[in-house]
Amino acid sequence: MTDKLHFLDTSGLQCPLPVLRAKKTMVALGRGERLHVVATDPASVIDFRHFCHVSGYRLEKMTEGDGTFEYIIEKP
Repeated sequence: MTDKLHFLDTSGLQCPLPVLRAKKTMVALGRGERLHVVATDPASVIDFRHFCHVSGYRLEKMTEGDGTFEYIIEKP
């Protein structure tokens, strides 16, 4: 298992683009790798929770501040 953290900035993109870009990136990751996503779309909170739930990914961390939403997603 690896502890590699990748970064994806989806600032300025609206639903469903942040999740679609994250989905494409997650497919390319290896087991145990994580993705740090930055988004500005308030709907991304619901979208990323749902995405992780249905995809089997682990939403390790979610933070919000000053209109920016950040997610750490792990591929099990």
